[in-house]
Amino acid sequence: MLSLFKMEEVCLNSEPVFDEGDEYDVDGDCTVVEHDDETEEMQSKRGSPPPTVGLEFDSFDEAYDFYNMYAKEQGFGIRVSNSWFRSKKKERYRAKLSCSSAGFKKKSEANNPRPETRTGCPAMVVIRLVDSKRWRIVEVELEHNHQVSPQIKRFYKSHKKMIIAAKKAQPPPEPVAEIHTIKLYQTSVAKAGRNGYSNFNETEGINPVDNSKHLELKEGDAHAVYNYFCRMKLTNPNFFYLFDLDDDGRLRNVFWADARSRAAYGYFCDTVAIDTTCLANKYEIPLISFVGVNHHGQSVLLGCGFLGHESVEYFVWILRAWLKCMLGRPPLVIVTDQCKPLQSAVLEVFPNARHCYCMWYIMQRVPEKLGGLKGYETIKRQLNKAVYDSLKIAEFETAWADMIKWHRLGDNKWLQTLYEDRQLWVPVYLKDIFFAGMIPIRENEGLTAFFDGYVHKHTSFKEFVDKYDLALHRKHLKEAMADLESRKPSFESKTRSNFEVQLSKIYTKEIFKRFQSEVEGMYSCFNTRQVSVNGPIMTYIVKERVEVEGNEKEVRNYEVLYETTQVDIRCICSLFNYKGYLCRHALNVLNYNGVEEVPPRYILPRWSKDFKCRYVLDNNNNNSSNIDAYNPLYCYNYLHKHALPIVEEGAQSQVHYKIALQELEELLNKFNVVENDFV
Repeated sequence: MLSLFKMEEVCLNSEPVFDEGDEYDVDGDCTVVEHDDETEEMQSKRGSPPPTVGLEFDSFDEAYDFYNMYAKEQGFGIRVSNSWFRSKKKERYRAKLSCSSAGFKKKSEANNPRPETRTGCPAMVVIRLVDSKRWRIVEVELEHNHQVSPQIKRFYKSHKKMIIAAKKAQPPPEPVAEIHTIKLYQTSVAKAGRNGYSNFNETEGINPVDNSKHLELKEGDAHAVYNYFCRMKLTNPNFFYLFDLDDDGRLRNVFWADARSRAAYGYFCDTVAIDTTCLANKYEIPLISFVGVNHHGQSVLLGCGFLGHESVEYFVWILRAWLKCMLGRPPLVIVTDQCKPLQSAVLEVFPNARHCYCMWYIMQRVPEKLGGLKGYETIKRQLNKAVYDSLKIAEFETAWADMIKWHRLGDNKWLQTLYEDRQLWVPVYLKDIFFAGMIPIRENEGLTAFFDGYVHKHTSFKEFVDKYDLALHRKHLKEAMADLESRKPSFESKTRSNFEVQLSKIYTKEIFKRFQSEVEGMYSCFNTRQVSVNGPIMTYIVKERVEVEGNEKEVRNYEVLYETTQVDIRCICSLFNYKGYLCRHALNVLNYNGVEEVPPRYILPRWSKDFKCRYVLDNNNNNSSNIDAYNPLYCYNYLHKHALPIVEEGAQSQVHYKIALQELEELLNKFNVVENDFV
């Protein structure tokens, strides 16, 4: 499989430094060749290959001439619409060659203005200087929004003179091998848009193609996906997407992430869940979602994709695309469903991350897998007790063995697989992993998919794209409302504990409510007693009355280790690693030892009200000199993080809002002045 690390980012910042005219001005050492009809006919018969991401040229002129020749054969003209320059020396390092119908002309004040001939056509290629000597195609869009006709090609200005570098003596090179199988903005979507399907008829050609290994797009789907990406490219400067096509131009996989998702990962990159519910349940759209947890404990989208086939190769592609999108920064923990191809792909792409299965998904399959067995209710009860209630590995092993033996389940293949994978999903084996509340660990806890309510079994690609923005808008609105609620100074006190008062000033409202339930739970604990001492480490047993089946209660013993010199505390329930805040048992031991406040190491910054602002100040104060000023992606990320504190504070009151708005307007005016002076 190819390496995505050599691929180009797409759709970073399409704003030009200069907007050039219709004609490309010939400069430098080049030759202008007039082509007669005979030459045109010979070249047309030979046929120019379509522009492809990865094609490289020795000069800008060669790249221009290559696209111009292709345009001539297809029946449209071209022009240099945008150019990017590194310095005042006007050293060009990036350019956009567009269809001559791209954009729209400025309105004329003349009495009889010339009629508008442009259509805002999206067809274009973007070329970039690499290694300071070669020009590489990094973006391609082949689809036009108007009719093209080879019969009228001689009437376009760009075809009257073909620019060829003097040293050129051979045809354009083939695409770079590492990039050959990944083509961005290629013909698959264009063909699907015209024909209604992305897949060719299996009867066409010599070798039939396995359609199951490609995305099955129905009528209208391709246009919807394509138009959405085009719109996002224009309105969202940090939007990222990749298409994976085979050598025949058939669409296999798609990945995308908007600016908010990319920014969110910068804050919440510790634990990431890869949701493959649509694949497991055989939905019409093979949706795969990357999801994190924000400072309110809410799910936050970190990227999406459509997977053409559930194989290791396809999963590897989409994982690498996501990693590329997130600037090569892998998460610490990855949570997935129980899927062997995905497990292999995670191991290949994220070898240093902790990979776990989500217990909730597994337990949801219990009725389907075991519902027909004799004594099902007893089996389910024993399984739940082994999984949810075991505090030590020995307890789980004993409970599981008893269940298998008692019900004679030794030949059950599904249970055999679960036991073999137990270290990937049973909580008692995962106590050293931080999950940020990502996975439910109690029987009464649930899990809601990010797109729950927006996707059903028969949702089409077109329908999903239409609902995608709505889903994200509602999620973002929910987060914004939670931010405002968390900034309110008052809180509802339920105990007289100093722990409650302390964390009410720090945690967001939702996380504080969860921690508050642990403070309240301290009163269900009793008989805290020290059982051993080993130097500065003391071991305590905390008894708690917990509800079991029905209204019955039982007493459980929780072992808590307390280190006095560093005020380090560990409970056998490991709630801190699972949820990110201390449990009632640890709080009882702290209270028993006269500690009135939660130690700082157990107050995670990711749950604080001002986490995003603090993150910016802590991580970016000394990094401005390391930013690549010529890379729009890095500039956008850096500026976005620094602008967030202004937005956060500006939304707190009417006075703050007016000040922030006034300063932003003044800043925009300065940009306009600089731009006018530059031009």
